[in-house]
Amino acid sequence: MANTPKWLNDAVFYNIYPQSFLDSNGDGIGDLQGITDKLDYIKDTGFTAIWLNPVYVSPFRDAGYDITDFYKVAPRYGTNEDFRHLCDEAHKRGIRVVMDLVAGHTSLECEWFKKSALPEKNEYSDRYVWTDSVWKMGTEGSFISGYSDRDGCYMNNFFYCQPALNYGYKNITEPWQMSMNSPAAIDTRNELLNIMSFWSDLGSDGFRVDMASSLVKGDPDKSGVIELWNIIKKEFTAKYPENILIAEWSFPKEAIAAGFDIDFLIHFNLKAYTTLFRHEKGTNQSEAWIGHSYFRKDGKGDIDLFLNEYLDHYNATKGKGFISIPTGNHDIHRISLLRDTDDLFVTHAFLLTMPGVPFVYYGDEIGMKYIEGLASKEGGFNRTGSRTPMQWESGKNLGFSASDTPYLPVDTSSDAPTVAAQSKDGNSLLNHTKKLIRIRKENPALWANGEFEVVHKNYPFVYKRTGGSQTIIVAVNPANRRAEISAPACRKVIYAKDAQADGTTLKMDGVSFIIYEA
Repeated sequence: MANTPKWLNDAVFYNIYPQSFLDSNGDGIGDLQGITDKLDYIKDTGFTAIWLNPVYVSPFRDAGYDITDFYKVAPRYGTNEDFRHLCDEAHKRGIRVVMDLVAGHTSLECEWFKKSALPEKNEYSDRYVWTDSVWKMGTEGSFISGYSDRDGCYMNNFFYCQPALNYGYKNITEPWQMSMNSPAAIDTRNELLNIMSFWSDLGSDGFRVDMASSLVKGDPDKSGVIELWNIIKKEFTAKYPENILIAEWSFPKEAIAAGFDIDFLIHFNLKAYTTLFRHEKGTNQSEAWIGHSYFRKDGKGDIDLFLNEYLDHYNATKGKGFISIPTGNHDIHRISLLRDTDDLFVTHAFLLTMPGVPFVYYGDEIGMKYIEGLASKEGGFNRTGSRTPMQWESGKNLGFSASDTPYLPVDTSSDAPTVAAQSKDGNSLLNHTKKLIRIRKENPALWANGEFEVVHKNYPFVYKRTGGSQTIIVAVNPANRRAEISAPACRKVIYAKDAQADGTTLKMDGVSFIIYEA
């Protein structure tokens, strides 16, 4: 698989939003020690790697994606030594730790930007994208004018408080734009490599890159940013060959061509992910869709809306890198929204048997709910309901914190799921997730690089996974109606819920799945 580290092949990631995972010191905010304290839980569940949302010094106008100091852990999470300790303890348990890398912008409070905003020329003047007049805004992207006495407008990468770093323009149309090979753009690239080396030396096993496709400007076909990331990947892996890069790109053909080991298939650029889980109006962060998700009981979805895009990217990237279809993340509504536990049994069976590398967002293994109606916290807006504290046990703040003022309120419903309760229930979603992860690890056909072939669509959706001499059939029927179809003959059932393989006939009740060897 190209130069992708072998450890990715049977990896299963756990995505942790640090401020909401576990508060170890009673200040109401989750921290690095809290994560370290729960490493045994993470290992016992079966996860082999962690993706950690940002832990850097920040004013937290965008939950830590606005960074002031790229070389220091924010005090609310602990210290750099706490991060090193987390990595050391994780590695002892066979767990890798991947950090979030915000490559495209900083916060306004970053010293680099403060110097760049000065009217006097200095070493940081060109480290951000500025026009040459406060009265002139660029025609691509968003610009902020009148921020400082510098005669120019700065480009913001997302919120106003996230000024875009200068990696250069692929196509130059204005005199103030700089090329990708300009000294300033090269300085920015080298600083990014320094940051990556710094945290890798402290124990990080790689980086998930925020807004990975946004770095080079004036680049409509993404050839410039693909070129840039290939330069970065070559230098990075020469020094850290076992470390990985994961893209927030959601266009795998481009991301894998750019040298990334994994690209997320999520809720922008492509619609494949949205049509699986979040096709209903108002359940997607960036676009109000009206439609029917495939994984809903009403059975009105269309798996081709997923497959038409997915197969195109899968076939183009096979043997070069991996596609991840996550349960969710901090930017989108939880997968449990509009679903009950039976539905989640089927979604998890699908997500943990597909090609590529699975990612489970913290709390999705127990079916945590999207909490509606919360006031925005640190730039969360309608994403805030997916960022509430992890639910460990009954009692104060559901075991997240001893504080009277936790980072966000916990789920107060009487049926709020907890790890403690589900650990004792053999039929719980948590134990179901554990079993699926174990099955994935024990069967090479289900590993990241196992072959994938569609057997039947639409309800049920049936696919074949092959690896070596092993062939496994997976069938999922999210619709609340029975289905009976012909399928490859069953040699041994591995795991099933309300479904059976009788010779070459597959019989499935509503909301069911089956995994078997053929």
